[in-house]
Amino acid sequence: MNYRHAFHAGNHADVLKHITVLALCDALTAKPAAAFALDTHAGRGLYALDSNSAQRTGEAEGGIGRLIAEAPKHPAIARYLSAVRACRQEHGSASYPGSPWLLAHALREQDRIATCELQPEEANQLSTVFVRDPRVAVHERDGYAAMKALLPPRLGETRYNRGLVLIDPPYEAQLEEFDTALAALRDALARWPQGSYALWYPIKLRRSLQQFYRRAATLPAKSSLLVELQVRPDDSPLRMNGSGMLLLNPPWQIDQTMAGVVPLLAKALAEEAGAEGRVDWLVRPA
Repeated sequence: MNYRHAFHAGNHADVLKHITVLALCDALTAKPAAAFALDTHAGRGLYALDSNSAQRTGEAEGGIGRLIAEAPKHPAIARYLSAVRACRQEHGSASYPGSPWLLAHALREQDRIATCELQPEEANQLSTVFVRDPRVAVHERDGYAAMKALLPPRLGETRYNRGLVLIDPPYEAQLEEFDTALAALRDALARWPQGSYALWYPIKLRRSLQQFYRRAATLPAKSSLLVELQVRPDDSPLRMNGSGMLLLNPPWQIDQTMAGVVPLLAKALAEEAGAEGRVDWLVRPA
């Protein structure tokens, strides 16, 4: 696997993903019971936007850079920008938090986080980021295999009835990645049906995703929600025109939160005419 997220950190896809992740975490922490989070493709946890990798693509300028400049008025966007500022106060003005850092930032002392990263160099950096945080376990292993090993989550005598599994694969196998991800989700839901699950996916041509949508709707979740953002028309299979999040068993009112966020992101991060977003139920809650 050759993918390195350092080239893409802070881009429009990260903005959507990380706003969503923080909204999910805030729903978890609204109740006092301890929660568990698993990040299956964690990366290095922390990125430098002034690095050669980030500068080579310049993608962060069209994502977090533009959002900071525009600062649309919405509590979920303000929450995300506040987390980015907290990261920069701790790690420097050019830093950008990956999803593991955001999970650790948003969750509480009684919560537990497991992160998985297959690439040794990235996993080593991830361990460095969390060396002093006893809540976070770093596993140098395949994230899909970890779902089988770590779900349902328990630590000693503690069993976690609430939590989040974030699946953010690199899609190096392109559409074939959906086969692997959907199979992993089906198995995970059988193991831990009360968990919430979030699968990130790229959008090139939306019509190529129709089979994914149909198959996702058959997963044994109580409800399934799509949250998508396109920064340009989906008229080219050669570039990522947008991205989405498939949310299984999402918390109450997350659809309303994201329905307010997505149009603001489409306006702020548009790269061409035709930018848009949508929040649609695949399976509505009973």
